[in-house]
Amino acid sequence: MRRRKIALTLAATLLASSVALVLLATPASGQERRSLWWGRSGPDVVLVQDTLRAWGYYDGPVDGYYGWRTIQAVIRFQSANGLTPDGVVGPSTWAALGYPSAPPPARYWSGPVVSYGDDINLLARVVTGEASGEPYAGQVAVAAVILNRVRHPSFPKTIAGVIYEPYAFESVTNGLIWARPPLESAFRAAADALNGWDPTYGAIYFWNPSKPVSPWVWTRQIITYIGNHVFAR
Repeated sequence: MRRRKIALTLAATLLASSVALVLLATPASGQERRSLWWGRSGPDVVLVQDTLRAWGYYDGPVDGYYGWRTIQAVIRFQSANGLTPDGVVGPSTWAALGYPSAPPPARYWSGPVVSYGDDINLLARVVTGEASGEPYAGQVAVAAVILNRVRHPSFPKTIAGVIYEPYAFESVTNGLIWARPPLESAFRAAADALNGWDPTYGAIYFWNPSKPVSPWVWTRQIITYIGNHVFAR
């Protein structure tokens, strides 16, 4: 009888501990969630992997690392649910997974607020298309130019509006931004620019002087050179 009581007590303790662990590991509904892409790691990646594995999209290890197999599983899930198949777990993909995010805290700039969310993916694609061979500071600089345009009165007021402005960026015009997935460094560069790093000190133009460009652009005030690019306002 004593052994049975001990066994029941131990089982109850283990059950309570398991429930507590599950509650601690499961994020509350409606909390702010970071976007996930190549190279990210942590419990939120585990949550995505575990959910996709339960639904049959993912067959890799639940190791908390956002690598190639996780990206492919996310793309399959996005394609099946009418989402943009970009392999990035942003607010819309989190919501489709059953974990809607609360609105992110406001980000304050000297000019209009720049949206964060899924814009980081589009920003990273342009950085990849325009500056994949540039030093890291040069990649951040390209992202910063786009954000500087958003805040400038002569350009559209959204990241997408600036990027899709006709003939603004060669990689958009020739479709290169969709020809390959964004570089991991491009995501980091986009995030750094969104967080306020501007190696160009306010530039709204950049170009490669080794390529044919309009003579007009050389009339702009040159601020700095980074890698193969000239940055000007």
